[in-house]
Amino acid sequence: MILRTLFLCFLFPILLGAQNSDSIYVAEHYDFSEHFIPMRDGVKLYTIIYTPKDKTKKYPFLMNRTCYNASNKLNYRLGRQPSMSLVQDGYILVYQDVRGRYMSEGTFDNMRPNIEGNKKRKKKEVDESSDTYDTVEWLLENIENNNGKAGQFGISYPGFYTTAALPDAHPALVASSPQAPISDFFFDDFHHHGAYLQSYTPAFAVFGYQKDSLTRTPWYGEKISRFYNQNIPDAYEWYLDQGPLSNITDSFHFDNFFWDQIVEHPNYDEFWQDRSILPHLRGIDHAVLTVGGWYDAEDLYGPLNIYKTIEENNPKAKNKLVMGPWTHGDWARPTKQQIVNHIYFGDDISAFYQEQVELPFFQEHLKGTAKAELPEALCFDTGTKEWKEFEQWPPEDIPAVTLGFEAGGKLLVNEKGPEEITFDYTSDPSRPVPYRSVTEGLTFTPRKFITDDQRHAARRPDVITFQTDVLNEDLTIAGEILAELLVSMTGTDADFIVKLIDVYPADHPQYEHNPDNIIMGGYQQLVRHETFRGRFRESYVIPKPFKENEPTWVKVPLQDILHTFKKGHRVMVQIHSTWFPYIDRNPQKYVDNIFKATEEDFIKSTISVHGASSITAGGNAIKAKTNKP
Repeated sequence: MILRTLFLCFLFPILLGAQNSDSIYVAEHYDFSEHFIPMRDGVKLYTIIYTPKDKTKKYPFLMNRTCYNASNKLNYRLGRQPSMSLVQDGYILVYQDVRGRYMSEGTFDNMRPNIEGNKKRKKKEVDESSDTYDTVEWLLENIENNNGKAGQFGISYPGFYTTAALPDAHPALVASSPQAPISDFFFDDFHHHGAYLQSYTPAFAVFGYQKDSLTRTPWYGEKISRFYNQNIPDAYEWYLDQGPLSNITDSFHFDNFFWDQIVEHPNYDEFWQDRSILPHLRGIDHAVLTVGGWYDAEDLYGPLNIYKTIEENNPKAKNKLVMGPWTHGDWARPTKQQIVNHIYFGDDISAFYQEQVELPFFQEHLKGTAKAELPEALCFDTGTKEWKEFEQWPPEDIPAVTLGFEAGGKLLVNEKGPEEITFDYTSDPSRPVPYRSVTEGLTFTPRKFITDDQRHAARRPDVITFQTDVLNEDLTIAGEILAELLVSMTGTDADFIVKLIDVYPADHPQYEHNPDNIIMGGYQQLVRHETFRGRFRESYVIPKPFKENEPTWVKVPLQDILHTFKKGHRVMVQIHSTWFPYIDRNPQKYVDNIFKATEEDFIKSTISVHGASSITAGGNAIKAKTNKP
C-alpha cells in the first residue's frame, strides 16, 4: 500500500494504473525478448524488446529509457506509452533501465552530467548520450527487420533521458519526443528558483539510495515507509510539526546520498550547473517534438526551456512544441473528459494528441508513411478552451500586457501604479499560507492545487491581492511573464510567490463534475504561479541578504501561459511569501543554508511591495531581464 500510494502520485505517472496498451493485442502481434546490452565501458544495461511478428516488412525502433523499472513492461503489459495508436502502427519497442537502476549494472547518478562533445570524450567516459548511442548501435546490429531508424520518447525523468540523448546523437536517431522533461533540478521538480519543494521530500527514498544487486523490485520500500507509515490526514500540520528542514535531515535522510547533495549545495553551484542539460543542446539536426502540460506542477520549466533552447541554437532541427491543458503526463492517460481539479477543458483532448499529433510525428520521421504537418507550436488556450497554432513561440502577434498596482487592491491593465504607494503584509513562517483551499493529506507531488480556488488566500492578511474591473472584452496573454517587484522588509530574506488568477463572474454556471460545495460563481482560478527565493535576486550562484527596510528590486520569472481572460471575468494577482507545504519555509532571517536553519532562525517579517512594481505578461517578457545563468 505504501509503494502504491507513492507511485500513483509520482514523477512518472504512467507506470501503474489502467492499461492503455491492450496486452492481448501485444501478445498476438509482438515477440518478447530480454537483453543485457554492453556499453563502451563494459557496463551492461537491461533492455526489453518487443518485435512485430509480421516479418514481411522492416520497422523502426521506438525507445524508452527509464529509471522507473523497465520490468514493468514484462508480460506484454506496456502501460500507457506508447499509445495504442503507435502500438498498432508497428514499431520495434525498446525499454531500458538506465545505469544503476533495477536490472541494469553500474551506478546511478541523478541527472548525470553531459560530457561536452565527442572529441573531448575519452574512450570509456560515459553519459546518457553515449549510453543511448551505444544502445542504438547494438540494436541496429543485433535486431533483425529494422529499417535503420530510431526514435525516443519519455515522460518526466524518461523525458530527461530523451533530451540528454540529443547532444552527439547517433545518426540513426532521427525523431525524439521529450515529454514533461526535466531540464535542471534547480528549477524543475526539487526546486523552483532555488526554493525547495517540500512536497517532494518522499522522493529522496527513490532517488537517493543505490541498489546492491540486479533486481526487478524496488529496494527502497522501507525508506518510503518513513513517510507513508501512517494515515496523515493533514499534511500542513504534519510538516509544521516536523519543524525546519534540519529536523528532516536528522529524522529521515541521514543516509541518503541525494538528500546530502541537496543539503550541501543550496545554491546554483557547479554541482547543479553540470546537471543542467540546457547548455548542451547544440548540434541537433533531427526532429524534436517537446510536449508539456500548462498545469504541470513538477516539470513546466523543462519543456518550455528545452524547446526554446533548441530553437535558439539549432537552426537545422525540426523543432516543435505542444502544450495542452494537462497536469504531469496527462496526455498519456485514456481520459474522455479532461478535468484539472475543478476545471473542465473538453473531451478527447489526449486522444486528439495521441492520434493527430504524436502518431503522425513518428510516422513521418521514422517510416515516411505520413506527413505530420504540425505547426511550430500547438498550444491550448486554457481560457477559451481550444487549440491554437503559432508560427513561433512565444508569439509576436499577441501584444504583451502590463499590469500595475493601485490603491484599494485595484489591478491596472497597461498602466503602472503610483510609485509613492506601498502595500504591506506580515509574513509569519509559523503560520504559513496553505497551498490548498481544502485540507489535504500527505501527498507526493500535489496536483489539484494547480487550478484551485484562491479565495482562501485572498482573505488572509499576509496575502496582498489586486484585481481588475470586470473586463469589457477578452484579454489574451500568450508567452512569458515577469513580475518586477520593488520590495522592502524588516527581515533579511524572503520568498515571493506571485500568482496570476482568473476570477469568474458571480453568475458562472456550475460544472456537472464538481461536488455541490464547489461554487463556480466568483471562483478564483489559479492560472499561473511561481516561487522565487529572494536571496537569488542578483545571482543564483552567490546569494545575498536584504538590508532591513531598504527598497530592493526582485524579478520573479513565471512560466509561460496561453490564457484568455474572457469578457465578464476579472484578472487577479496575489503576492505572498509562504506557500506551505508545497514550498519549504524561508526563515526570513538570512542564513547561509536554509536546509541547516534551526527553529530560532525563523522570524516574522513585515514586507512592503512598492507601487513602482509591475508585471509584464506575454511575449518574451523574461528574456535578458533576469539573473538566469
